[in-house]
Amino acid sequence: MSDQDFSARLKANLRTLSWLDAPRVRIYAAMILAAYIPMMVKVFREATGTVGSDFLAFWGAGRLLATGPAAQVYDLAAQHGAQMAAGTGQMVAYVNPPPYLFLAAPLGLMPYALAWIIWALSGWAIWFLVARRALPGSGAAGALIVLAFPAAYLAASHAQNGFITGALLIGGVLTLRRSQALSGALFGLLIIKPHLALLVPFWLAAGRKWTALAAAAASAAALCLASLAVFGIETWRAYPQSFEVSQILLNQTGSEFFLRMCTPFAALRVLFGPTAAMIGQGVITLLIGTLACLYWRRAPSDEAAGAMLLAATALASPYLFSYDLPFLIMPIAFLIGMGRSMGWRPWEKTLLVAIWLSPLATRAAALPLGLNLMPIPAAILVGLIWTTWAPAKAQQ
Repeated sequence: MSDQDFSARLKANLRTLSWLDAPRVRIYAAMILAAYIPMMVKVFREATGTVGSDFLAFWGAGRLLATGPAAQVYDLAAQHGAQMAAGTGQMVAYVNPPPYLFLAAPLGLMPYALAWIIWALSGWAIWFLVARRALPGSGAAGALIVLAFPAAYLAASHAQNGFITGALLIGGVLTLRRSQALSGALFGLLIIKPHLALLVPFWLAAGRKWTALAAAAASAAALCLASLAVFGIETWRAYPQSFEVSQILLNQTGSEFFLRMCTPFAALRVLFGPTAAMIGQGVITLLIGTLACLYWRRAPSDEAAGAMLLAATALASPYLFSYDLPFLIMPIAFLIGMGRSMGWRPWEKTLLVAIWLSPLATRAAALPLGLNLMPIPAAILVGLIWTTWAPAKAQQ
């Protein structure tokens, strides 16, 4: 076979990816899921060894809540003292708003290692139970596509909160058709990490989902009031201290911090500096938010509009890490469902495989490349969803 014939066959193969059927998907996804086991064991040893983990901030906050005034969770010296009990020698600042303390409180009642395991695995399970509903009728292949999503591994390996926020975002989208009140209530709970809900109020208003919008505002307000009642006004007064920590991180130069972020802001910050990053991210947020709102006019369903919202969120928020991306399984699942029901468009399967792998692939390549390329697959995902209004010619 000549090089020209090989190139032609390879191009034709990638154009349709017709060989990637459900049995093969089950096998490959199961292999990836199995590979996570030794990877998680290694990460756990590091988290409980001298490397530490982001989870230290949550666990340390829980310990402080059990021993004294809640406001001390924002005191760096108090956090350092609490986290030293983990034995890692590391310290991570707690920067989440007071409503997040409802999640952190039980963690401090357990030993650090046990709390890490329970947090990571229970979060994975909760997220899976919600996210699995985004790909109904797909059997074991669909379940494994969701369960083995690389962004889920990243959320678990960092013992971060991407599972909680992902479940809220996906749940808010999937329940919108059935109950606007429930959908809005779930979106409102994102007050625990509000930058992930940056587009939500505008998107709900654009879709004329007024009940959901009111429920989101009520849910967020109720959670804030509950935290005020339980943790006290001094905790809210202390919360702005965490902004100083975030500002120090964002003011770093020549740091790996921006390579670990997966936003246009971070990429522009590495390439062109802080001013260009701020302006560029502002323009991108405005444009992508407008697209998400305009898509209501051409979306084939509420789920399609929700898929656009979540895909756009990966580009609109300036402050995201790869462990925040479990919510992207919903727009990926939506496109898989469209491909199964309406036929696959040329290159769509190949692009979706690449996008599915991209949270882990771009995270692994960021440090060697000196740039996090995650905004590129996120933009492709937005483009694929934007064009789903048109009939698709079956490509098997």
